[in-house]
Amino acid sequence: MDNKRLSRRNLFFIGTMLFGMFFGAGNLIFPVFLGQASGKNIVPAVLGFLISGVGLPLMAVAAIGMSKDDGVFGLASKVGRRFALAFTVILYMGIGPLFATPRLATISYEIGLDPFIPDKYQHLALAIFSVLFFGTAWLLARKPGRIMVYIGKILTPAFLVTLVLLLLFVVIFPMGGVHEAATAAYQHGALATGFTEGYMTMDALAGLAFGVVVVSAIRDLGVKKPAAIATDTLRAGIIAAVLMAVLYSVLAYMGLTSLGQFDRASNGGIIIAQIARYYFGTLGSILTAIIVILACLKTGVGLITAFGDMFKELFPQLNYQHLILVAAGVPLLLANVGLDHILLISEPFLYFLYPLAIVLIVLTLIAKSFGDAHLVYVVTVSVTAIPALLDGLNALPANLHVGVIKVLLNWGGYLPGFAQGLGWTIPAVLAFVISVIISRILPKQNAVIEK
Repeated sequence: MDNKRLSRRNLFFIGTMLFGMFFGAGNLIFPVFLGQASGKNIVPAVLGFLISGVGLPLMAVAAIGMSKDDGVFGLASKVGRRFALAFTVILYMGIGPLFATPRLATISYEIGLDPFIPDKYQHLALAIFSVLFFGTAWLLARKPGRIMVYIGKILTPAFLVTLVLLLLFVVIFPMGGVHEAATAAYQHGALATGFTEGYMTMDALAGLAFGVVVVSAIRDLGVKKPAAIATDTLRAGIIAAVLMAVLYSVLAYMGLTSLGQFDRASNGGIIIAQIARYYFGTLGSILTAIIVILACLKTGVGLITAFGDMFKELFPQLNYQHLILVAAGVPLLLANVGLDHILLISEPFLYFLYPLAIVLIVLTLIAKSFGDAHLVYVVTVSVTAIPALLDGLNALPANLHVGVIKVLLNWGGYLPGFAQGLGWTIPAVLAFVISVIISRILPKQNAVIEK
């Protein structure tokens, strides 16, 4: 039994399950928007996006599979328990009620209902839709078992069939616009901009949460040996990554070709609604609306349930039913600020948290190279946090770059890659190298003292 490996059928099932967990409706809007914004610089932009939007989630899942820790809390505990608690809470708040969950309602509204609602009723319609959306998600999250299986088996495949049909039309009957100029953000350093744009999918953060689900599923299928679990987790991750990479690339191309018919939009939700109506008319828009809303509802139930489960595990004294009420109530309020504003306020959070997550993931993957030394985790993560905070402040709206924040950002300007949100990379590498050297010197010094 210990030498058992997943069959090809089960491996494909786990891989597609992981893909379904990663690829919600929100993953549609960012590559489409990137394709429209990057213009003729789409190739390096998409490459950067794939590195962070596909490569990092794959690494996150692999890190959970390779480690002996049960989830993100165990992984972060290598830095310290207080850090692990804070990091886990912040991560689940971000991929839950603060950012990922509220945008489910706004994305599904903008893609599905916005085209049919007169401008003067938009705010009221969004408010009513949000109440219905999160009210339904909350009710289903109270006992999610049957409905999650039903939606997962029917609605997700239906969503993907509809999406593939739309993408086939885009490829066969392109709208034009492939030679359009890039926006200012993508005119120079399109690769780096695409990389940081991949943060917005939140999939690297979600990968830390989803990895334990994959490991549990593999164990349930009879694979018990840690090395086999790690290998099968990576193989399943590769299947999910390939599917995501293909879809992201074609979605970006769809955004690029849309410039042949439409002006640049403020977010990807608007672009997808325009394209669906262009190819399929009103009927197509209605079908797309139904599928996207239901797909978002599925994801919403999952996120609300995951939030309740994790916080119940961290704080056993809390009531699950109360937790999911918070997980549905907070997004209900935030959803009504609109998708553009949600994306705007989530950027600083992601620019700060992503570097910490990336460093944790990489350190876990290469732990054998430095003997899994506690010092290396502490020093590398602590040093990374400082420029990551500066990157987060730099992502704030320009009108907030005043006073102390302006002074800090001036200091951050001396860091290579700071303008692209990558000011943390060089300090992280230097901290890692120095801490590894120190960790190898200290044992020798202790041995000399003991003699």
